[in-house]
Parts: sequence; structure tokens; C-alpha cells
Amino acid sequence: MEFRAPTFAAQENAATISYLTKNLSNPEAARHLVEGLFEELGNAVGSYPDWHPIWTAPQQVSGENAGSWTDLKVYQGLDHTREFVGGFVTCPYSDDRANQLVDAVNEVPGLYAYRLSGPLYADSAFPVVVVATGVELEADGTIRSRDALAWFVQQLTRNARSAEVAETWWNIRTNILGRPHGSRSSLFVNPHTGSNMRKILDALNTSGVFGPVLEDSLAMLSQKKLDKINETLIRAALKSWDRQSEEFEFELRGEICKAQLRDTWDDGMELSVRVRIGNYDLHTSGFYYSDSDKITHLQPRGKRKLAEKFL
Repeated sequence: MEFRAPTFAAQENAATISYLTKNLSNPEAARHLVEGLFEELGNAVGSYPDWHPIWTAPQQVSGENAGSWTDLKVYQGLDHTREFVGGFVTCPYSDDRANQLVDAVNEVPGLYAYRLSGPLYADSAFPVVVVATGVELEADGTIRSRDALAWFVQQLTRNARSAEVAETWWNIRTNILGRPHGSRSSLFVNPHTGSNMRKILDALNTSGVFGPVLEDSLAMLSQKKLDKINETLIRAALKSWDRQSEEFEFELRGEICKAQLRDTWDDGMELSVRVRIGNYDLHTSGFYYSDSDKITHLQPRGKRKLAEKFL
């Protein structure tokens, strides 16, 4: 499906305005503050890509390797935070915490923090704005292509020597594009930049610098094909079940499939089914409802070439 950036931007911006103003005694004044943030920081977003300076600037100073940017020590004191392309606003309830956050962030090269003049989220909050000063926006609201590509390459190659596997574009595109995103663009990067990021990743993966390629995501396949793969595997497992064993093997299209099947409520109405091929070279799971002969399932994961055998 095509990623319609203006539509997603409007949705994210509307949600941010509502979140930051609905609890206030003067929501109109707060709305003007938020609109000023859109002018300064760009559109509201769901989450940052791993290469964004909000993530990387503190790590370059502290050497931390946090699981989330909000866990970085410099950002202690965050509360009711909303993210934008070029930075974020957070609304701690303590005046001292707000001041401490501003002081800590302003010690980090590439970041700048300041206090807002009025409340957001709650009348008793003390909003702080954090700006990634190196982020320049294109006319379409995304980050300037040259900067985004440079930051992406720096982040991608930083841990190359210690990498054990190479991740495909489909495995890690959310980490590269941020959220919300499409197949090759987001509110952070336009299609031109996203396409070049994928070319860079594919070239590095092909070179072997990260090790063997790990295939896991099948997001490149249509939903119709994913549903077909699930239906094929789960129905084959049901057909091969002896009505007693919770674990068994069966052969399908030349592949040995390992299945786990359990009667959820011991009444034959709902069956939990898991199917795996190899060492998770392909795997899926779902539920079978006998009264309607219907299957609900999660998305299958694994290697594309293997998955396409079951279309």
C-alpha cells in the first residue's frame, strides 16, 4: 500500500494536539504552543529511526547502548512526551526536573533544550522542548536527504565488526524509517532517501560485512499471499493430526513440518496450532474454530523462498 505522508502527518498532528491540550483549562492557548512546535520541529511522529540525533547524540557522549532513546540517562525526567521530526516535547510535573532536564540536554553537542512559556498536557506541568539542532527539513517536511543518509550509514556501520548476522530491509525497516512508515518512506525520509537507504543496506549485506543474512520478515509479500501460506500450513497440520498427540511431524511439499496442536478449552471448539520448518526457517501459528471451519492467525515469518513453496 502506498504511504500517503500528508494523510499520516495530519493524523499524527491531530492526535498530538488533542493529547497535549485536552486536559488544560485554556486549550486554545496550548494549541498555539503546539502549532509553534510544528513550525519549529516539523510533523508529529510515532517513533524515531535508530540513526536520528535524538538517539545518537547522547550515545556519542556517554557510550550508552539503551534499548529505547527514552532510557538514555540524559533524558531522565521525561513525562507525557510527544515526538516530532526534529525533536520532542515532554511535560514533567516538577519545575526542578524540568530545569535539570534542560541543563543535562544542553551539555550534549547537537541538542538544545528550553522551557516553554505555558503549560501542555496538564496545567501543573512544566513543558521542555528538546531540539536536534542538526536536523534540517526538506520542503516536504522530511529530513534533508544528505544528512539522513550520512547519519544512517554512520549508525549502520558502527557495530559492523561485532555483528553476527545481516538484517534484511524487511526485518529492520521500522528501525531505519521510523514510524509511521511505508515500504520505503516515512515522515522522516522521502521515497528518494528511503530507496537509497535500502540500496546501501543491500550492498553492505551482499558484501558480507555483517555476516550471513538473517531472513525473518515476509512483509514484502501481499496480505493475500501471507494468508494463503498460513492457511496451507495450518490446514495441513490439522489434516495430519491424530487427535491425540500435542506434538508431531508431517511432510508437505518436500519439507518436514513440526507441529504443536492443543485443544484450548478441551471441548474441540478451538484448537491452537503452531507449525515450524527447520530452525524457524518458516513458522506460523493460529487458532482453528471447528464450528465455522475458520482460521485466525498471526503473520508467518521466515525465509521468502521457502514460504513461497506454500502458495
